[in-house]
Amino acid sequence: MTMLSKILIANRGEVALRVIRACHELDIPCVAVYSEADSESLHVKEADQAVCIGPGPVIASYLNIPSVIGAAEITGCDAVHPGYGFLSENPEFVEACADNDIAFIGPGPEVMRRMGDKSLAKQTMSEARIPVIPGSEGAVADAAEAARLAGEFGYPVMIKASAGGGGRGMRLVHSPAEIDKAFSMASSEAETAFGDGTIYLEKAITRPHHVEIQVLADKAGSVLTLGERDCSVQRRHQKLIEESPSPLLDQATRQKMSEAGIAACRACGYENAGTVEFLVDDDRNFYFMEMNTRVQVEHPVSEMVTGIDIIREQIRIARGDLLPLTGSIQPRGHAIEMRINAEDPANDFRPNTGKVTRYLPPGGPGVRIDSHLYEGYTIPVFYDSLLAKLLVWDINREAALRRALRALDELVIEGVVTNADIYRDIIAAPDFASGSYTTAFIEENAGRLGLDGGGETDDD
Repeated sequence: MTMLSKILIANRGEVALRVIRACHELDIPCVAVYSEADSESLHVKEADQAVCIGPGPVIASYLNIPSVIGAAEITGCDAVHPGYGFLSENPEFVEACADNDIAFIGPGPEVMRRMGDKSLAKQTMSEARIPVIPGSEGAVADAAEAARLAGEFGYPVMIKASAGGGGRGMRLVHSPAEIDKAFSMASSEAETAFGDGTIYLEKAITRPHHVEIQVLADKAGSVLTLGERDCSVQRRHQKLIEESPSPLLDQATRQKMSEAGIAACRACGYENAGTVEFLVDDDRNFYFMEMNTRVQVEHPVSEMVTGIDIIREQIRIARGDLLPLTGSIQPRGHAIEMRINAEDPANDFRPNTGKVTRYLPPGGPGVRIDSHLYEGYTIPVFYDSLLAKLLVWDINREAALRRALRALDELVIEGVVTNADIYRDIIAAPDFASGSYTTAFIEENAGRLGLDGGGETDDD
């Protein structure tokens, strides 16, 4: 067993605060890192120690590997928790931790590389007999090869960045006339975002559902799945609402997806928390899309329906503890997460910054809010617009939706524009209320939601 005596949290905001709370419950001292722009952030105030690692821009602070490692060394940390985003899926950072005798709370660098390469991940899953979307075997050399493959698979097809995520480096192509431009734009965008313009191609599943399996895997090779999350309500490939269990799945499909999640972990030798993501059609056929080698924004949804503290289990796994259970946990009740962002839905979801002049979080039975907000907090211009994750739980989906509306009514954030009000309209939309929504939901309901088009949807 590895002794973790002090943990550095290589992140900021609400996720850093979430990890701090888990450390405190485990009686493990923790260190926050922060940029000059984050000096007044709540995670800085709540950690046992805090170290400034640079100016506001992420490249000079939260993405600066030497600064993060240096902060761990000067404070005597023997472990790092990366949260999500930033360095959480960076194998070079994992290796830098190992080179300095610092435990990384997450999977190893080789697994991270294998699952981070979308075409290699797909090959791994195909070899494990997990259903995959028909597509290219590895990278596509140029637009001419993409056109040839698209002719074989049939349109529409999706051009994707091998190193991509978050919708960057992706283009949906409906005809041969679009291939050249789409290939060039996707490759250029991927090169800019990830430093890797490699492209692969796969058959597009029109109007799919996005359903993912939460997994935990320990050093002994045991795997636990915590049910599924439906993440189909998205705008520009970014999730807005997540819920568990999925209203789409029946029990037989749920069991098959859980088994696929376990098989995926074993196929790549996975360790710690992760998510296996699938696209699902209306007939409940599911296809592997990608594996996120980190904890995700929506992990509390799974926590609320299983009672498992995923962050605590991450730390326990990293120090060599075995999972308390193996196999699959069936969800209890229904949980919904709504991402509260500092952005204006009526103005093309434009991000907002400013000072929070009033903040009243909701409460009561079955309500949880993960946030780093407080009255007087000034939102920096450098980072993601996520302010809070508002979650509700109840005995079934209908009751959970009513509780979500009540919690939204109680939530008060003043001083900045947020997207909170849009969730009332989403919940009232017939296809959401019925549970029949797909990743095209925002686009198809743009008028009802008061939006000028929803943009493309589909990915994490």
